[in-house]
Amino acid sequence: MIVDIPATTTAEVGKKLVEVREAGGAVTIGRVLTLIVASRDPAKAERAIDAANEASREHPCRVIVLIHGDRSAESRLDAQIRVGGDAGASEVVVLRLNGELADHEHSVVIPFLLPDTPIVAWWPDEAPAVPAKDPLGRLAIRRITDATNSPDTTATIKGRLSSYTEGDTDLSWSRITYWRGLLATALDQAPYEAVVSATVSGLAEEPALDILAGWLAAKLDVPVYRRAGELKVELIRENSSISLTRPQTGKTATLRRTGQPDAEVALARRNTRECLAEELRRLDTDEIYELALHGLSKVSYE
Repeated sequence: MIVDIPATTTAEVGKKLVEVREAGGAVTIGRVLTLIVASRDPAKAERAIDAANEASREHPCRVIVLIHGDRSAESRLDAQIRVGGDAGASEVVVLRLNGELADHEHSVVIPFLLPDTPIVAWWPDEAPAVPAKDPLGRLAIRRITDATNSPDTTATIKGRLSSYTEGDTDLSWSRITYWRGLLATALDQAPYEAVVSATVSGLAEEPALDILAGWLAAKLDVPVYRRAGELKVELIRENSSISLTRPQTGKTATLRRTGQPDAEVALARRNTRECLAEELRRLDTDEIYELALHGLSKVSYE
């Protein structure tokens, strides 16, 4: 069910949300968190809503979507409520802020926060320079950004360290979860030689590969090189090597280890829904993400 409420107020939206919930039989019992989605692009906001709806099947929540409308128009709030099949396992409140109202996201969102539940803020496209100091970020215990959608992906992911506050994370980090798992497992098998260098290659504008290189630099404390080219991670040891290669648009990767047969492993690119669901599973500080950000300063770009 989708209900449009043009030219309204937060009080009216709140009343309508109760009416819609009662009419449709939806309840807030079991909602485990409030997810605030802050987007400046209506087209990208719709994709973010789809991702949040899918993630909500694992994490039932209230999704509050803030979209900046026409900044030159008079201040006006246009709202939309989605429940049932149009909202996954959540209830979605879309708030379009026009005119000067766009400068007061914090005040607009507060009436819709679920009581006694954690708050997570997600910027699917353009994020504030310091998420924790943003008015929305101050409300949240977890703040999710996505360097993949920034104009300069490498500069953006490198800049995450200077703005880092406990509770911050980036979806480029969760996009490499399976890569990290496969590489760690390969290193845990014989021969148990120390890694002397590593190379991460792929698209130059892929921040997930940048932070993967940072993670390797931080964990292995060896020279790590970031190059443009085929999608591949190679770990060099004194007498052997490990490599993990996948076509850019493929779903299967090849794991090669010196002296052992090649292995084909499932390794498709993770979509936004999967990454968001993973980040919503933990609401505590991700120390390894912070460590990987520190490791970025040790990576050599070629």
